Amino acid sequence: MGRTFFVGGNWKCNGTSEEVKKIVSTLNAAQVPSQDVVEVVVSPPFVFLPLVKNELRPDFHVAAQNCWVKKGGAFTGEVSAEMLVNLSIPWVILGHSERRAILGESNEFVGDKVAYAISQGLKVIACVGETLEQRESGSTIDVVAAQTKAIADKVTDWSKVVIAYEPVWAIGTGKVASPAQAQEVHAELRKWLQANVSAEVAASTRIIYGGSVNGANCKELAGQPDIDGFLVGGASLKPEFIDIIKAAEVKKSA
Repeated sequence: MGRTFFVGGNWKCNGTSEEVKKIVSTLNAAQVPSQDVVEVVVSPPFVFLPLVKNELRPDFHVAAQNCWVKKGGAFTGEVSAEMLVNLSIPWVILGHSERRAILGESNEFVGDKVAYAISQGLKVIACVGETLEQRESGSTIDVVAAQTKAIADKVTDWSKVVIAYEPVWAIGTGKVASPAQAQEVHAELRKWLQANVSAEVAASTRIIYGGSVNGANCKELAGQPDIDGFLVGGASLKPEFIDIIKAAEVKKSA
């Protein structure tokens, strides 16, 4: 059984009600491969989750951009996994480099969040990735392995996890890891899963690439054997997101 291609759109802190409705309208009208070829998940800001959930076509799904590590309580400004489940939101993005860098989320904290979200019934897009300094020092694999280990230490049900490899130096910069660079890290992550979790998990877990993916580079990236899809930032707000979803056809024919 092959791994179903996965395309996520992270809208980050963008949009008004009218802008969000326009994006949803574009997605709803798009002709894209069927669900057995590509799984599509979009991640609007929290305040638009119900709107997007209600308006979006049923074969596309919705993710939150984060959730808290515990049940609700005295955590001002946080949103709990339980709340997302209550809204029938199936997915959540955790460990994004913007939260790791700006808010200081540690590997262990991200691992705890992933485990808690899964325990409450959510599926998780778990982000890993190195900075430019770490890449230039040759420690890319060590960094992403440590980030993955913190998740693996807490998680038992890998069917609920998609790993997103997002080199920090390529997010929103216009720089993209070359297909060969991305494939190398994806292959090493899969090897790490095989050695430290199981061969079955290594074979079945989807590892997707994020970092300035766009309509121009998506097909070449999709052709790499260990790249199982994308987590798309800025381009997910534009019509070219449809072209990125269609890149799943490259994998299907490979």
